[in-house]
Amino acid sequence: MLEHLTKETFKEKVFNYEANKEWAFEGDKPCMIDFYADWCQPCKMVAPILEELSKDYDGKIDIYKVDTEAEQELASIFGIRSIPSLLFVPKDGQPQMAQGALPKDTFEKAIKDVLNVEK
Repeated sequence: MLEHLTKETFKEKVFNYEANKEWAFEGDKPCMIDFYADWCQPCKMVAPILEELSKDYDGKIDIYKVDTEAEQELASIFGIRSIPSLLFVPKDGQPQMAQGALPKDTFEKAIKDVLNVEK
């Protein structure tokens, strides 16, 4: 199940950017964050892939969505200029951003390489 984040839930579950200057992940397992907008056609193409991945990796990673229209502050903090943009957040280490409507196998490779999670 994909969870939509607001600024407040983002600070609790991912990164409290108001309290920390340096990256400090708040979550208990790696996550992916989809920065999207309802009007974005490529975002609509990625949505069912993310649903599949949330089932494939259930309990291993969290997949979140951030509506860039509703959460403009979050979008600007991460420098989102084009959507979809996906942030891959490992349990330890720095997050990595990917842009564009990626195919499922590319997501799976990033989950393995960046998040260090196997199916």
